[in-house]
Amino acid sequence: MPLITRSSARRVRARWGRGARTRVTAVLVVVASLASTLGVASAVPASAASGTGGTLIVGMTAGNLPALDTELAGLQGYEGYRFVGNSLYDGLTRFNLLQSTQVPGVIPDLATSWSSNADATVWTFNLRPGVTFQDGTPFNADAVIFNFDRDYNPTFQYYSAAVGAQAETLTSGIQSYTKINDETVQITTKTPDSHLPSDLTTLYFASPTAVEKEGNTGFNLKPVGTGPFKFVSETTGQELVLGPNEHYWAGAPKLTKLILKPIPDPTARIAALRSGEVNWIEYPTPDDISSLKSSGYQIKQNTYDHIWPWIFDTTEKPWDNVKVRQAANYAINRQAMATDLLHGTATPAYQLIPQANSAYSASNFTYSYDPTKAKELLKEAGYPNGFTATVSYPTSGSGNMIPGPMNEELQHDLAAVGIHINLQPMEWATMLTQFETGKVPGDASATNISLSFQQEAFWQYEFMGGSPINISHYNDPQVDALLTQAQSVTDPVARAKLYTQAGNIITQAAPWLFVVNDKNPRALAPTVHGFIEPKSWFVNLTTVWVG
Repeated sequence: MPLITRSSARRVRARWGRGARTRVTAVLVVVASLASTLGVASAVPASAASGTGGTLIVGMTAGNLPALDTELAGLQGYEGYRFVGNSLYDGLTRFNLLQSTQVPGVIPDLATSWSSNADATVWTFNLRPGVTFQDGTPFNADAVIFNFDRDYNPTFQYYSAAVGAQAETLTSGIQSYTKINDETVQITTKTPDSHLPSDLTTLYFASPTAVEKEGNTGFNLKPVGTGPFKFVSETTGQELVLGPNEHYWAGAPKLTKLILKPIPDPTARIAALRSGEVNWIEYPTPDDISSLKSSGYQIKQNTYDHIWPWIFDTTEKPWDNVKVRQAANYAINRQAMATDLLHGTATPAYQLIPQANSAYSASNFTYSYDPTKAKELLKEAGYPNGFTATVSYPTSGSGNMIPGPMNEELQHDLAAVGIHINLQPMEWATMLTQFETGKVPGDASATNISLSFQQEAFWQYEFMGGSPINISHYNDPQVDALLTQAQSVTDPVARAKLYTQAGNIITQAAPWLFVVNDKNPRALAPTVHGFIEPKSWFVNLTTVWVG
């Protein structure tokens, strides 16, 4: 799952704004008392409660190790946040990953509680007392302001344009921030921002002392956060070694050592697991899962709010015609892909919203496998003999499953109705760089790239008019109105209903080819214990031990 990045994203919410409101009324307090609504686990499951020690060695799908400086962990896609960002750092908020039955809600992290005014433009965060960075220095309101300045204030001595560009991808609506007291900060947004707590889960905090000592460049080589694991060493392009933060505020992790290795080739990951070079791999190829199970390896997977689509450039022919886009969606056999090619590691995506998302509704418009209807729509659109188009896709990378065989199967299905697709493979980092400029990567009019709905800013960035990340250039005033309204609705259930409506309109307009929803499979050696597979892209490794 890629990270949406682009410094121009800071312009997005200004474009969406309806004017800031200044009167603070009817405070909504979002605290741990909402645990039952948000799916908060009351305790760590018994399966993760015993055992300690050992070295976990993870074979990642990433093409390289992510950068280590706070938000730069996302430069290899969200897999960087999954293993590096969430290990070294904390956010003010986090997702509840210590349970596997509910879509994770947002729960306290470095903030113990938060509240907003009635229109969700002024947010107050109460900070967790007694937390220290891994260098022993205190986390407090001054540390929050230091990091916010580093992210958002170009005149600040330690401002980092690179870190700031990443930070603003999900928090571009932040207008100002201030210290109320040592344990309280306040954030003001440019427009209503009801899902700010969700967006802040990957806005991490660096030790001001370490940044001042090392400078921005040096800090990226010697990162210091408040997270459960601390930096030990890095061998460029080969492995990152982390150790337990014995003073972690939520309790030290069980592992003695965590080693992360980028292994983008799926065959090489399988070989590394079987040889014992690693004892955990991300995305084992579906064809290997049965033999891995029979050899005693653990296969972990769960549904979550992720989609593997094609994104059409709706300003380019023939994708500018809604009937053509709908025809493509009727032409593909999602069930066969999920069952025969992917062997149950994904479920068919008959609409935009994944079933694991709180906005999902079975009553929304859906696509079936209907090649006859696809041909009829192509004829109505003026393409009775079909057409030829180019689609770019990543050869590997975060959340992209087995992109080669999957795209070839789509190519086959579409050819059967007259849509002839030239496939253009691209290296993952190159593709991400082009995606982040707001254009379809490569010399193509559509692209395949996987995405997650977990952080709600996804909706605005992908589907609102004027967003520089909306590479489909799809725009519908009804959708804009619904998403704008959602930004003012602080109740998550009511907000989800608005997303349901928006998703129904988007599905019918078909700016994307809705293919499958990934189940996030991974393979673990028999010696790995205590892992909880959440309904999320992210994971929590504090409960894991090896022995």
